[in-house]
Amino acid sequence: MLAKYKFAVSSWLFVSPFTTESIEPIFEKVAQLGYDAIEIAVEDPELIDAEKVAIALRKYHLTAVVCGAFGSSRDLTSHDPAIHQQCFDYIEACLKLCNQWGTNFLAGPIYSAVGKRRMLSSIDRRKEWDLAVKNVRIACEMAAQHHCQLAIEPINRFETDLVNTAADVCKLVQDIKHPAAKISLDSFHMNMEEKNPTDAILQAGNNLIHMQISENHRGIPGTGTTPWDQYAAGLNKINYQGVISVESFTPMNQQLAEAVCIWKPLADSQEIFAQQGLNFMKKTFK
Repeated sequence: MLAKYKFAVSSWLFVSPFTTESIEPIFEKVAQLGYDAIEIAVEDPELIDAEKVAIALRKYHLTAVVCGAFGSSRDLTSHDPAIHQQCFDYIEACLKLCNQWGTNFLAGPIYSAVGKRRMLSSIDRRKEWDLAVKNVRIACEMAAQHHCQLAIEPINRFETDLVNTAADVCKLVQDIKHPAAKISLDSFHMNMEEKNPTDAILQAGNNLIHMQISENHRGIPGTGTTPWDQYAAGLNKINYQGVISVESFTPMNQQLAEAVCIWKPLADSQEIFAQQGLNFMKKTFK
């Protein structure tokens, strides 16, 4: 019987940024550990030789997930149209990578810059929401031209003030009104924002095309307080058959570590983190 899920790990667990030099050591390691897929965090497309990635995917029998990185220079809710264009150019580059690597979606908090959080008036909040709807719809049209979708990810209140919950992202998808607008969920953010993980997954329903997992403390899944049975139940109830990806971050890149507030290693090694994470996924999600 074919496995219901494919299990992946984020390149961010090992390196930041992901570059051409990262390909061989990371792909070999991920394949040896027994993963089905690698989630490639594309911080700068120009640092990556797309053809070498495609060759390595075939060599190590891995599939790819493409995850975007959205900072202040890629903010679709900026007041500066030049910033919007930078983001569209970046999304276009990522979609081309999706095509070259045989994956059909780009994942991430595409609607705004990570770290943008303010108390806005209801009028200003509505303007920002409408701008996100308008610009993400444009990005969806771009995705459709590449035969791809966008897996839009809500993130916690400490990282954005716009889209925090499954209900928020479902409303965004509804307002965008484009078939390429889909959903990605991440247990780390859900643990802070959702009252019930199962209900949140059910709300996303068939629009959920990517699932990331991380323990409540960003460490190895299964070593914290996350109610994993509720996540497994939700995915089973919607008959989810996509990738489940471990996402955490290397503490070895100071800029990344400061951005995600990881001040010390979360495992004896990143390889141990990845191996124990995979072991946990295999026994929990089936």
